[in-house]
Amino acid sequence: MLWHLDIAPASDRPDSTGLRIAQDALESGLAGPWRIAASRGFLVEGPLTAAELGDAARQVLVDPVVESFRVEPCPAADGLAATIVHVFPKAGVTDPEGESALALLRDLGYAVDGARSIRSYRVEGPADLVPRLIQRVLANDAVEQAVVGPLHLDHLGEGRPYDFALIVVPIRAMDDATLVKTSKDGQLSLSLAEMHTIQAHFRELGRDPTDCELETLAQTWSEHCSHKTLRGRIDFDGAPIANLLKRTIFSATQELDLDWLVSVFSDNAGVVRFDDEYDVCFKVETHNHPSAIDPYGGSNTGIGGVIRDALGTGLGAKPICNTDVFCVAPPDMSPDRLPAGVLHPKRVLKGVVAGVRDYGNRMGIPTVNGALAVDPAYLGNPLVFCGTVGVLPRGKAFKSVEPGDRIVALGGRTGRDGIHGATFSSVELTSESESISGGAVQIGNAITEKMVLDVIVRARDLGLFRALTDCGAGGFSSAVGEMGADTGAVVDLEKAPLKYQGLSYTEIWISEAQERMVLAVPPESWPEFRDLCELEGVEATDLGEFVDTGRLTLRYHGQVVGDLAMDFLHEGRPDVVRSATYKAPEPRAIDAPASADFTADLLAILGHWDVCSKEWIVRQYDHEVQSRTVVKPLVGERENGPGDASVILPVVGSNRGLAVSCGINPRYGRLDPYAMAACVIDEAVRNCVAVGADPDRIALLDNFCWGNPERPETLGTLVRAAQACRDLALAYRTPFISGKDSLYNEYAHEGKSLAIPPTLLISAIGQVPDVRRCTTMDFKAAGNLIVLLGTTRLEFGGSLFAEARRLEGGVVPAVDAKLGLAIFKALHRAISQGLVRSCHDLSEGGLAVALAESAFAGRIGAEVSLRDAPRDAGASSDAALLFSESPSRFLLEVEPARFEALAEALAGLPFAKLGSTVAAPRLVVDGLEGGRVLDASLDDMEAAWRRPLDW
Repeated sequence: MLWHLDIAPASDRPDSTGLRIAQDALESGLAGPWRIAASRGFLVEGPLTAAELGDAARQVLVDPVVESFRVEPCPAADGLAATIVHVFPKAGVTDPEGESALALLRDLGYAVDGARSIRSYRVEGPADLVPRLIQRVLANDAVEQAVVGPLHLDHLGEGRPYDFALIVVPIRAMDDATLVKTSKDGQLSLSLAEMHTIQAHFRELGRDPTDCELETLAQTWSEHCSHKTLRGRIDFDGAPIANLLKRTIFSATQELDLDWLVSVFSDNAGVVRFDDEYDVCFKVETHNHPSAIDPYGGSNTGIGGVIRDALGTGLGAKPICNTDVFCVAPPDMSPDRLPAGVLHPKRVLKGVVAGVRDYGNRMGIPTVNGALAVDPAYLGNPLVFCGTVGVLPRGKAFKSVEPGDRIVALGGRTGRDGIHGATFSSVELTSESESISGGAVQIGNAITEKMVLDVIVRARDLGLFRALTDCGAGGFSSAVGEMGADTGAVVDLEKAPLKYQGLSYTEIWISEAQERMVLAVPPESWPEFRDLCELEGVEATDLGEFVDTGRLTLRYHGQVVGDLAMDFLHEGRPDVVRSATYKAPEPRAIDAPASADFTADLLAILGHWDVCSKEWIVRQYDHEVQSRTVVKPLVGERENGPGDASVILPVVGSNRGLAVSCGINPRYGRLDPYAMAACVIDEAVRNCVAVGADPDRIALLDNFCWGNPERPETLGTLVRAAQACRDLALAYRTPFISGKDSLYNEYAHEGKSLAIPPTLLISAIGQVPDVRRCTTMDFKAAGNLIVLLGTTRLEFGGSLFAEARRLEGGVVPAVDAKLGLAIFKALHRAISQGLVRSCHDLSEGGLAVALAESAFAGRIGAEVSLRDAPRDAGASSDAALLFSESPSRFLLEVEPARFEALAEALAGLPFAKLGSTVAAPRLVVDGLEGGRVLDASLDDMEAAWRRPLDW
């Protein structure tokens, strides 16, 4: 029997979901009026009565204070005149709510065969717009099924038994056209050269590969897993580069050779020394293509995956905080401008925020730092960066695999979700991507991952395993393949626990179903490890054995379905050979506007998507869980000011902290990728320094998101950005410890390709010697002095002022690394001595925005003059001093009695008093000639800043 448990708001409660969806419909360009009643519920299959299901609902599934429910058989006609739309996960898509309901019902002793979550909407509105309402607002066709009218279902359909049939791919006889077609049709994302290499290998073996072997090679050789473009050979305007990453990012870290680096570029996350007892690790991942198709699922599993990266580092780090950065098209874009198959940017942003929110909050990990970048070119390819910081005991940062160790799968069960996720991430998106690659989107279950985390930390401390890694891209294929690379492995695929029947051996092997880890457990530890997992309610399964054969052998019920040499799997891929070229655009000067009243410009920039308040995002995250967050994402009198960086306590009880920050600016990337990379490194570092981090103990992560690297001009900009990373890392002595690239971020539609702007995210962790000396960006009291530290130059290229004034060209801000490092070190000394009351870095919008944010965050006004602002000869206008975005600059607040001590600490550096903080709630700025050039109330500035994301 199949029942529909429909759960709606109680009659005396507002239907907030229905009201929100009606508003979303209007914002999506679907003219109403709309009246929508929303309910949630479950489809429950099994030999239980309606009364039994009702009793169970009252006990565990319904909140009787705010909800009502009804139980109906399926199919059942709805007597309402309104159109009814039911939405539920497609078969094979992970359904955490349904899984939880099933477990609860079984725990209560009810005979239940299956349960699936369902959402129902009773819609009153234009009937001809209902299909578009479903497409734009109610359902995501990639992972959900929508049914209009009564549900004509009599069972849930959990799959059919799999009939084993070994599939052999006749690659030896294929010509080039067939090789290309095989790669494309199978979503393998293998080039012709790679297919030739595989063909030659199997010709030498005298046999054809199985489908499982071919898929294993495709996952391992994918751009996502092997970073083959950045590790390949590049001809850069006639200069050969062998392995761009090794020549730039890696080499900078090697040359610095700092004694506080523990493990870099060799594990799931980079590890640095924290104190005498603990190390910390940091990793930031991208989950772009899945988030374009299913924003909630893509970001949900993006944050889940990077949490597992920390958990899979060394012998297991405990995650202590998360970060996220989103790049989307303007959320107020007209729906009429959307290409086929592209979700509206507002829906994307809401979805990715919700995905990170739900996963992090449910796992009890605070989300403490992030950013938002908005550009029309992200329309078809939103970018989703998720990061996690973890802490692990000293001596636990390294792992090893020994022949004889058991291959143990831990955590979630295997399903079809995520299949071809790794290879899907290595191709451009098209209008058909949603239907073709919907299976590449995984669905996460944070509660399962929390249980996995707890059991791994306990097992680590008991010494029950020798190595572990997460099942990320490629699933078991990548996890087992990487762990057994130096030994070999034998895997019995039929032993893998499945979510439902019907999976083939290949699907089991390459599935990217979430919340799974693979561990190397010594045979003598397996019984104790298994018992620990059973006690904690976490499923652990022995899949096979690591062996000393140097081969990866896959079996299904005793039948060998894959047998590959590890050296060919990991070293056999032919080098990618690319051409790259770069020609700097012709410089076009931007003349600084004449003196004027720039108040309107400031208000416009405060309302820009990149500057505006992110409180709508931040407040959805629990950034205080674990009681580690010292400096929170929002600071100030009312805790709504935009902090420069967050500070957390890795070791509770210690005063030694960790600052977490980031830098990103794709506007600069369009004009000068080298300058862009230098600036975002400078931004990430100065954000750390601004809250009290020691510039001598800051480590960096890189995330390159670029378009199609097969175009020489696109790859050329990537080369220039990587070169800047090396130069700045050496100059600032800030090593890179981990990174990730995501290429082919383009959307093809009707013969045209929309590429994202060159986008580099730099994340930073800096160590704070004593969190009691931390500073925040909000003005603290009236009567203090306001000091500008750093040199302003005429650098309007890519600036928000230029965008607001529709000015093209200009010089992109350039980093003077020698001066910047001197400023960072001197400022850190001043902060450590308690000389600075507030500190705010100058970034987007320049001095004017920094003044405004510090003022309204502290509810303290300011009166300043530009006359003595440190500047070079070119920055001789009020506009330049107010809005230039020159790097390595800070706005400081200092008590008058401590100014002389501050001046001594900053001796030899460009700094000057601009004015003072005042009780009057206004920001008043006088220009170089003495006339007033800016005058705005705190309320007006804050209102402009809040308006865009006041959702």
